[in-house]
Amino acid sequence: MKDVVVTFGEIMGRIDMPDKKKVIQNLPGEVSYNFAGAEASVAVSVKYLGKNTRYVTALPAHELGDACINKLRGLGVDVDYIHRGEGRLGVYYVEAGANQRPSKVIYDREYSAISMVDFDEFDWDSIFDGATWLHTTGITAALSKKSAENTLKVCKLAKEKGLKVSCDLNFRGKLWKFDTRYDAKTLAQMTMPEILNYVDVLIGNEEDAAVVLDIHAEGTDINSGVISSDGYVSVARQIIERFPQMEKVAITLRESISASHNNWGGMLYDKLQDKAFFGPVDSSNSYEPYRIYNIVDRVGGGDSFAAGLIYALNSDNYSDSESAIKFAAAASCLCHSINGDFNYSSLSEVEHLMKGDSSGRVQR
Repeated sequence: MKDVVVTFGEIMGRIDMPDKKKVIQNLPGEVSYNFAGAEASVAVSVKYLGKNTRYVTALPAHELGDACINKLRGLGVDVDYIHRGEGRLGVYYVEAGANQRPSKVIYDREYSAISMVDFDEFDWDSIFDGATWLHTTGITAALSKKSAENTLKVCKLAKEKGLKVSCDLNFRGKLWKFDTRYDAKTLAQMTMPEILNYVDVLIGNEEDAAVVLDIHAEGTDINSGVISSDGYVSVARQIIERFPQMEKVAITLRESISASHNNWGGMLYDKLQDKAFFGPVDSSNSYEPYRIYNIVDRVGGGDSFAAGLIYALNSDNYSDSESAIKFAAAASCLCHSINGDFNYSSLSEVEHLMKGDSSGRVQR
C-alpha cells in the first residue's frame, strides 16, 4: 500500500443518551454504543473520501477490541498494526445539547491500553512503509506521561522518515492529569511545544491557541459567537514565528449561537505565501460561514475538518491552500448532520456543497 495517511491515537467506546436526555435522566435505561476517537475519526473520514489510511493504537485483547477492529476494517482502514495487550477500552458518554443547553462529554478512560503501551511494542518501520503523512492530536498526549512521550517519539520518527506531520491541538481540560503538581493548562503548555517542533500543519481553534500556546485572537469572544478574521491571521503568524518549521496553520471558526445553531467555517494560513485563506466564501470572495440551524451531532466536527484538510492537501484537485480550506469547511459542515464521530460524507457530497448546493433537496 502506497501514499498512506497514518493516524496515531486512542479509540474509545462512545455511549449516547437517546432523545437528547441527560445521563442522570436516562440511566438506568437504553443507550447506543459505537466507537469513536479523534485520530480514528480522521482515518475513517479520509478513507471514506478516497485515500488509503492506516490507524495505529492499542486495544485490549478481548471481544471489545475485536469489535472495534472489525468496525474499522469494515470501513476500509488498515488496522494491521494495532497492538493488542494490557489495559482497557476507554469510554465516553455524550449528552447532546439543545438550544441554550450545551452538549456535554463525560470521560471514563483512565488506564486505557493506549495510555500504557510502550513505543517499542509497535513495528514502526512497517507502519511507515508507503506512508507520506502522519496525523495525531493533543488528546493522545494528554492521556498519560507515556502517551505524551510516545506522541513526541512518533512525530519525531515520522519527520526522520520524510513524512509530513499534522497535529490537532485539541485541548481537553478534563484530561491532562498525569502530573498532579500542575493543572491541566500548565501541563499542556509544558508538553505540547516540544511535540509541535516536529509538526508541519497545525490545526486548532481559538481556545486551543489561547490555552496551550497563550496566543489570543483579538476581537473574538468564543462564548458570545463573535469572530474576528483578522485576529486569527495574527494568531497563525505568531504560531509560525514560534515554530518556524511549520508550513500551514488551520483554525476552525465556530460561532456558537446555541447548541442547535452554529455558524461554521475555517481559515488556513500559508507560510510560503504569507496569506490566509478562508472557507466558505461568498461571490465576492469574502468569508461567509455555513449557517447550521439544526445540528444533529457536533462532536467530531473538528476531526472531520482535519480529515478534509488532510485529504485536500494530498489530492490532485484541492491541494492549493485556497481550495483546501474550502474543502475542509464543506466536509466538516456535512459532518454536523451525521450521528456519531465518523464523517460518512463522500467526495461527491463534499464537492456538491463546495459548489454551493446547500439546498438539501432529495437526490434521485
